[in-house]
Amino acid sequence: MRCLLKVSMPTEVTNQHVIDGSLGETIESILSEIKPEAAYFAEEHGIRTGYIFCDLKEESDIPAIAEPWFLAFHAQVEFRPAMNVADLKKAAPSFEKVAKKYSRMKKAA
Repeated sequence: MRCLLKVSMPTEVTNQHVIDGSLGETIESILSEIKPEAAYFAEEHGIRTGYIFCDLKEESDIPAIAEPWFLAFHAQVEFRPAMNVADLKKAAPSFEKVAKKYSRMKKAA
């Protein structure tokens, strides 16, 4: 399953990686193991944050994906299921079915 992995890295810890020159190398190393579909980095609420789209084949993959961020950066890690456009198109019949069923319930109320 495709997931959006949000990685929030505390400033103090990442500052040390910046100072010793290991920030980029450490992130590259983790990403080379995860092999993400895409990875973007930005600031969120003043914290260095990564938004990484990766494939989670099964739930037991979570430690292999999350632990490097915990150990290297003391990061907060969040997983969210995510869809691309092809997934959204495939889900269209479900939207229609749910809309028909639940929009009727709203009108009846």
